[in-house]
Parts: sequence; C-alpha cells; structure tokens
Amino acid sequence: MHEFVGNWAYIAEFVQNWGYIAVFLGSLIEGESVIFIAGFFAHEGLLSLPKIIIVSFMGTLFADQILYFVGRLYGNPFIERFPSFRPRAERAFQLLRRYDNIFILIFRFIYGIRIISPVVIGASGVGVKRFLILNFIAAIIWSVGSCVTAYYFAHLIMEELHLISKIILGLLIIGGGIWYGIRKWRKRNQQEL
Repeated sequence: MHEFVGNWAYIAEFVQNWGYIAVFLGSLIEGESVIFIAGFFAHEGLLSLPKIIIVSFMGTLFADQILYFVGRLYGNPFIERFPSFRPRAERAFQLLRRYDNIFILIFRFIYGIRIISPVVIGASGVGVKRFLILNFIAAIIWSVGSCVTAYYFAHLIMEELHLISKIILGLLIIGGGIWYGIRKWRKRNQQEL
C-alpha cells in the first residue's frame, strides 16, 4: 500500500507539471484518448476542467488551421504524394461536396478522416474566413463536448467502481454470444454453398 501511495504522489506531481502540455499535444492529433485521461485527472483534482477545455480548444484549432493552410497552399499534389492518404482524402472530398458546412463542423467526429479533412477542405478552395469561423465553432463543440464527457465518464467510473466486474462480465457474455452467433451463421452459409 505504501508503494502505491508513493507512486500516486509521483504520478500526481507529473500530471500537475506536464498535464496541460500533454493535453495540447494530444489535441493536435486525434486526441480523444488524451482528453479522456485528462478528464479523469480533472475529476481527481489534478487538472482543472475549464483549463483542459481551453487547452484542447487551442490545440485542435491550431492544428486544423495549419492543416487547412497546407491543403490551401499545396493542394492535391500534397495528397497525391502520400498514397495512403488517397482513399481517406477521396472520402473527405465526397463528404465535403455533399454536406459542405455541416462536414466542416463535424469532421472531427468522423473516425479515419479527422486529420486529412482540413487538408482536403483547404485544397477544395473553401475560403479562409469561412473555414476559420466554422473551425472555431467546431473546435468549441469538440473541446467542450470531449472534455465534459471525459470528466463525467470518469465520475461515473469512480462512483460505480464496484460495478466494474459486473460490467466486464456482461460485456464478455454479450461478446461471446455475438461471436458464437457469427460463427454459427458462417458455418451455415458455408454449408449452403
């Protein structure tokens, strides 16, 4: 027990010294995991929830503005230079053409195209002012939503810690049932062929 208390004190000091820097760096990329951890530490009193919201807002806004200007300045040749970007970029282009402003507001929440989307938006010719305004609004929605969700999820976990083993058991049973059902379905389909 003494060792855990000593380790927790070390972790607490480390988080208090470096936590906001980690939140900023994490929010530059797909930072949901960093935000989730920061929310837990805010719940535990090691970080401030309003500060992690502000820092994550600044990080995501900065990163997306830089990526937008990369797309605006270098456009399609930049995307073509990296073949692994092409399928995701094409999907982002399609979504942008179809949903326009809505896509700019929600691309942060679309798995797999979050980082390439600002490059695509810049390459597509969306104006600087329009992107800045929509990106600002989207960054507020993402940072407040992600940080508050993480904070309250940590609160739920800590308040209902005694239920964790039951939740894990339930997930294992459900997962096992799904796996068994898929296996039986595949066997039946293979026999029909």
